Amino acid sequence: MADQAKFADLAMPYMDPLYSAALRMTRNAADAEDLVQETYLRAYRGFGGFQEGTNLKAWLYKILTNTFINMYRAKKRRPDEVDFDDAEDFFLFRRLGGLEAAEAGKTPEVQVLEAMPESVVKDAIEALPEQFRVAVLLADVEGFSYKEIAEITEVPIGTVMSRLHRGRKQLQARLWDFAVERGLVPRPPQPEPDRSG
Repeated sequence: MADQAKFADLAMPYMDPLYSAALRMTRNAADAEDLVQETYLRAYRGFGGFQEGTNLKAWLYKILTNTFINMYRAKKRRPDEVDFDDAEDFFLFRRLGGLEAAEAGKTPEVQVLEAMPESVVKDAIEALPEQFRVAVLLADVEGFSYKEIAEITEVPIGTVMSRLHRGRKQLQARLWDFAVERGLVPRPPQPEPDRSG
């Protein structure tokens, strides 16, 4: 059974990142485990159709995402609260700050983001509608390109770009509100009351 051995050797190193992505999608540890198990089962069954030399990671994420959409949208359940174990791996954080910004001098945006508790960023991501959340997670957390996300979610690149734009805008608005409330950014000036009456 060379195929079975080959599948395990090639696919098993992706189990931890797939579980992390599943946890972010489902927001529930038990559901994430079920999702990863179902993903590996489907991947194993379909491994004969996988073309060697193509992107195995993207192929596995496509199966994960489609399985999530099919299983969990059908159930329409609201997952329980979950704690992400590897928030430090957030591509979004690295992209907005991380080591590059520390070396290059931190921008005000990075300083604000770093001052926010991880739970606030996670809650803001979790609050996004499903299609926006999946797009943001795949792009900004997992680091996939627009083209890869389009292939994974089986929607046109234009739809991916639209979902990402709208999801990021909603995420930005939620984080901005928190930053203003906590004094991390100055409050916008309030209009002077009209005293000409």
